[in-house]
Amino acid sequence: MKPTLQAVADAVGVSRSTVSNAYSRPDQLSAALRERILDAARQLGYPGPNPTARSLRRGFVGSIGVLFTSKLSYAFTDPFAVRFLAGVSGAAERHDATILLVPLPTAETEARRVVENAAVDGFCVYCVGDEQWALDVIRERGLPFVSTIARDDAGPDDRFVGIDERTAAHAVAAHVAGLGHRRVALLADTVLPDAGTGPLTLSGVHEVSNPTTHGRLAGFADAFAEVGVHWSELTILNAPGNSRAAGAAAVTTVLDRPEPPTAVLAGSDVLALGVLDALDARPAADRPSISVTGFDDIPEAAAAGLTTVRQPAEEKGRIAGELLLDPPAEPTAGHVLLPTALVVRTSTGPVPRS
Repeated sequence: MKPTLQAVADAVGVSRSTVSNAYSRPDQLSAALRERILDAARQLGYPGPNPTARSLRRGFVGSIGVLFTSKLSYAFTDPFAVRFLAGVSGAAERHDATILLVPLPTAETEARRVVENAAVDGFCVYCVGDEQWALDVIRERGLPFVSTIARDDAGPDDRFVGIDERTAAHAVAAHVAGLGHRRVALLADTVLPDAGTGPLTLSGVHEVSNPTTHGRLAGFADAFAEVGVHWSELTILNAPGNSRAAGAAAVTTVLDRPEPPTAVLAGSDVLALGVLDALDARPAADRPSISVTGFDDIPEAAAAGLTTVRQPAEEKGRIAGELLLDPPAEPTAGHVLLPTALVVRTSTGPVPRS
């Protein structure tokens, strides 16, 4: 039978609260009495109060949760996620806190249960697709949260740290349009739930629910609309995940068209690197000349000569952690919009002549 706190109390002849104080409030006991209690606990094999239960009773866990809709390995393999989490971890260390990685199951019912049961003091909502349901569950728990999306509908007490996705995407698309490209593919991961790999038929960007993907596709489309290329003339490519392999698989579906795109604008550097992989894998004589752009400016982007949008990943994570652990006195100071920059490299060039 597993030893209990009550068994220790009976062995020493004290109350349950006295035994509990020996672990959580030692200043309330004499050194001799505390030693008697700990000695009895060791003899009985009692390990001490459950740390999670104890922390929940006192209303403080000392940990913040980071929500994302990917496998746990994503946090350790995706270059942007790694840098973002480094920033969050730095903030947690400064406040003597820990972080709990919370990958969410695909089914929303199971995902809700995960959010409801996570033993944390607050959440960083890093990458949750259509995140409104998650925010509602967190609010029901009465916990603070920080979103990494700059939300137009954020209330004065909500906290977010993000970028102007649409404006940043517009900048890189305007650069490509300025080079003369009009036959263009826009590539993103999980554009629609359960969508297959390759071209999608969408009536407009309003069909895309993921706020990050929506903002980037909208910014791309805005820039091409300004030069007379409308949504129906753009090729929308879906990748089944944010990986190089997924990006390569998606773009391969259009490379053998009689008129393949002259430019591919990807919603992330990882996907864009996959496009470059797919092009490099083809024989030189069978390789179309395609300009490629990414988004994020991960370290691998510079080595590949990738034109992209730079955003401060580690700074985003650090600020997200600080907003949770040391919230500003003025609520609107919790609305943080970070700068971005267009970085032009060799992966883009003028449209090829016919």
